[in-house]
Amino acid sequence: MIKTLKISNYALIDELSIEFGEGLSIITGETGAGKSIILGALSLLLGERADVKSISRKDVKTVVEATIAVGDYQLKPFFEENDIDYDNECIVRREITPAGRSRAFINDTPVSLQTLKQLATRLVDIHSQHSNMLLSESRFQLSTLDELGKNGKLLSEYAESYNNFTSLAKQLEIQTQEMQRARAEEDYLRFQYTQLEELRLQPDEDVELEREQSMLSNVAELKEGVSQAESVLTSAEDSVCDQLRLVVQRLSGSTDKLQELQELSQRIESAAIELKDVSRSLFDIEEKLVDDPQRLEQVENRLNDIFAIERKHNVTSVNQLLELQHRFETQLELIDNSDESLSKLTQQVEESRQVMLSHAQALSVSRKQAASHFVKDLLPLAKTLGMNHLQFEITFTETQPGNSGIDHVEYCFAFNKNQPLMPIKDTASGGEISRLMLCVKWLLAQSVNLPTIIFDEIDTGVSGDMASRIGTMMQEISNHIQVISITHLPQVAACATTHYLVYKTDDQQSTATHMERLDSQAHIYEVARMLSGKDVDQAAIENAKSLITKAYDR
Repeated sequence: MIKTLKISNYALIDELSIEFGEGLSIITGETGAGKSIILGALSLLLGERADVKSISRKDVKTVVEATIAVGDYQLKPFFEENDIDYDNECIVRREITPAGRSRAFINDTPVSLQTLKQLATRLVDIHSQHSNMLLSESRFQLSTLDELGKNGKLLSEYAESYNNFTSLAKQLEIQTQEMQRARAEEDYLRFQYTQLEELRLQPDEDVELEREQSMLSNVAELKEGVSQAESVLTSAEDSVCDQLRLVVQRLSGSTDKLQELQELSQRIESAAIELKDVSRSLFDIEEKLVDDPQRLEQVENRLNDIFAIERKHNVTSVNQLLELQHRFETQLELIDNSDESLSKLTQQVEESRQVMLSHAQALSVSRKQAASHFVKDLLPLAKTLGMNHLQFEITFTETQPGNSGIDHVEYCFAFNKNQPLMPIKDTASGGEISRLMLCVKWLLAQSVNLPTIIFDEIDTGVSGDMASRIGTMMQEISNHIQVISITHLPQVAACATTHYLVYKTDDQQSTATHMERLDSQAHIYEVARMLSGKDVDQAAIENAKSLITKAYDR
C-alpha cells in the first residue's frame, strides 16, 4: 500500500507531503481545487507521459515520490531481476527537469520508465470513469475470470506450451519452404556439386600452382642466378669462403694477444661454415631446377580450369570454391533426408500441439468454473446497489489457440424485467457500468492480492441511498486492501477511515493547491459542507454526524 506521497513543483502544488494508512482514504474538495492534480502526479509514478507544462517553476525540477509497502506482493524476483535492492518498503520516484528530461528511480536505483511502470502498475490501480469501459472489453473480461479463478499457474503452463508449439510450427513452415525450393533446384545443385567434386580441389591449391607456374616459366633465369650465387660463395677463385679462411689465418697469430680478436675470429669461422651450408643448398636447388615444358603445360591447364570455375561462381580462390562445394553438399543431404526430417518435425509439432491443447482445455475449464461462481456472486452484490432485476451470464466461444488460450468470452446483461441479455456496451448506462465495476472490484478484493485501488469519482451521477451503498462497498473492499477514493458524495465521504481535503489558496503572485488530513471534527464539517454547500449550519453538522455514525455502524 501507499504509505507516503510527496509532490514538489507540479502544477499548482509547490510542496506536498501526505501520509496514507490502511482502510478507506477519502479525498474531497471543491471543483477545481486540484484533486485531479494529485491524481496526475500519481500517474507519473505509473509511467505516464510527463508534460513540461505541469512544471510550475521553470528553474526547479518536478519530483513525485511515493513510499510503498511491497512485502505482501511477492515482488522480490522482480527486484533481483532488475538488480534493485529489495526491502519490505520501496521508494519510487519520478523527476522531470525544466527542459523536459524525465528520470525514474526505484530505491534510488535509476531505472527505465518501462521498469518503473512494470512495478508501479502491480502496486497501484487507478480506476476512473474511463476505466469502467474496460468492462465491455473481452480481454478485461477474460483477465477477470483468470484472477478470480487464480489461473496464474495454468496461464504460465499454457503460455509455455503455446510458445513451444508456435516455435516448432514456424520451424516446420520454414523447413518445408526450404525443401520445396531445394527440390526445385535439385538438378541444378547436383550438376554444380558434381562439377566441383570432379575437380578434386585441395585447400590453397591455386596458391601452390601459381608458385610452381612462376618457377617453371623462369627455370633458365633461376638456374643461372643460383649457379652464380653458388660460385661466388665457394666455387670461384677468390670465393667468399676462401676470403673468410684468409681472414681467419691473418688473425690467428694475434688472437692469443687480444681476447676481442679471438671472439671475432670464432664468429668469422661460424659465418664461413654457415655460408658453406648455404652454398650446398644452392647447389641442390640448382640440380632440381629442370626445364619441364610438359609439367608447365599441366600446371597452366589446371589453373585455367580453376580460374574458369571461379569466374562461373563469382569467387576468387579455391578455398571459396570448397566452401561452395560444402554448401551444395549440405543442401543435397538435406534434400536426400528431407522426408525423414520433415516427418520427424511434423510429429514434434503435433505432439506439442496436443500438449498445448491439453493446457488450453484445463485453462478453459477453470475459467468456466470461475465464471459460474462469478455470476452467482455478482448478482446479490448488484442488488445491494439497486440493480434488483439484473440478469447476467458469461458466454464462451472456442477460438483458435492464441496468446490467451482458446476462449473468447462475452459478459451479457439485462437490467430490466423481460429484457433480453445483451453485451454490456449495448445495454448499460454509465451509472450502471460504474456500479457493476465496483462489484467486480469488490469480488476481486476478496480473492486476489490486489494493489492499492484509487477510485477517481466513479460514483458520479449517483446520489441518496445508492451513494451510501457505494460507500459501504468501498469500506468492505478496504477491509482487504488500501482504497483511496476521490468523491463529491457526502454519503461516500462519511465512510472514510481517513479523510483528506484538497483546497486552493491565493495570494497576489500565485494560486496554490494544498492537501491536508482532517481530524474527526474537520471530517464532520467537510461532510456537512458537502451536504449543504458553503453555508454550514448546525442542522447540516448534525446531519453529517448522523451520516458518519450510520457509516461506521454498518
